[in-house]
Amino acid sequence: MFGAGDVRVVDVPEPSIFEPTDAIVRVTLACVCGSDLHPYHSMPADETGKPMGHEFIGVVDQVGADVRDLAPGDLVISPFAWADNTCPICRDGFHTACPHGGFYGNWDTGGAQAEKIRVPQAAGTLVKLPPAVDEDLLPALLTLADVYLTGYHAAFMARVSPGQTVTVIGDGAVGLSAVLAAKQMGAARIILMGRHTARTDLGREWGATDVVAERGEEGIARVVELTGGEGSHVVLEAVGLMPAYEQAYGVLRPGGVISRVGVPQYEDAPVGFGSLFGKNATLNGGPAPVRAYLEDALVRVLDGRLDPGAVFDAETSLEDIAEAYRLMDSREALKVLVRP
Repeated sequence: MFGAGDVRVVDVPEPSIFEPTDAIVRVTLACVCGSDLHPYHSMPADETGKPMGHEFIGVVDQVGADVRDLAPGDLVISPFAWADNTCPICRDGFHTACPHGGFYGNWDTGGAQAEKIRVPQAAGTLVKLPPAVDEDLLPALLTLADVYLTGYHAAFMARVSPGQTVTVIGDGAVGLSAVLAAKQMGAARIILMGRHTARTDLGREWGATDVVAERGEEGIARVVELTGGEGSHVVLEAVGLMPAYEQAYGVLRPGGVISRVGVPQYEDAPVGFGSLFGKNATLNGGPAPVRAYLEDALVRVLDGRLDPGAVFDAETSLEDIAEAYRLMDSREALKVLVRP
């Protein structure tokens, strides 16, 4: 990406092993993330450009000398952040804060919207897939690199439990994934705040019991009305903009939990009496430590208990990836698969 709205496919040098803990992966399936749209809207012009993409499945091409359990030819999936998976922070389940980890989408690693990518800390990051995995399962498996498990992280951090009312703010791929995760955790009522019918219809298929199209004060009033004046036990915020945060504390029940996984496009936010303090509210969430959840979710996709692949409703080649950005930015597509 060379600036807002300026996505190009360019030739760059082949990635190579830089550290003995590295692997090089040939990308076979990637996608565009909703968070990629933030720089698509606002990135200043930059002649150097920024490698894009952080969700991928691929085949191991090379491994460094210290990578023992992976070999060329292995089919793998990667979380959107790399980590050693052995340090105390990773053992606590917060791989996105690993002191030896980092994020894709820079010139050191490259981006996943590419033919190949360098993966640091490969042994702790990459998860092997069965070599004969059903091709039809690959889109669902790709959601485990980020989007589904980000929605799951929102519900997990909020400790969604059977019988609760959960409000999900945002009808993008992460919001819909949060609906699916909340349903699987036993939420009795799931209110989806979104206004795009094709998306909210999928939300209903995945467990949303109510859809609220109104925003702002009208949307808050509608949710409060639906909950008999009490508000929602849990709010999963999957947008990252200030109006979504304001809706979140507006619809929250006293003693409730707001869990945010939309990448915040702000640093300062209300936490005083009228927002969080007066409701004894809990605020949590953050970048999803996908690696902590990936292996369990992988088993559930492979055995048919989980199928989040329906978030993908369009596909492009790598050469046409600018069209993938356009489709998602215009909301003509929910989430776009990219095949290098």
